[in-house]
Amino acid sequence: MVDALRRLIGRCVVFETTRGAIEGIIIDVKPDHVLLQLQHRGQACVRIAEIVWTMPL
Repeated sequence: MVDALRRLIGRCVVFETTRGAIEGIIIDVKPDHVLLQLQHRGQACVRIAEIVWTMPL
C-alpha cells in the first residue's frame, strides 16, 4: 500500500476512510500515514490503517 501511495505523490486523490471521504493532494507518504494538502483548509494526516479505498482524480 505504501509503495502504491508513494507513486501518487503530487496528485489529487480521494480517500474513503472509516470516518468518511477526504480529498486532497498527497504531499508525503510515511509507513503509517499520508500527509494531504487540503484545498483552503491546510493539511491533514490520514492513517493508512483507516483508508478503505483510494481514487486518484
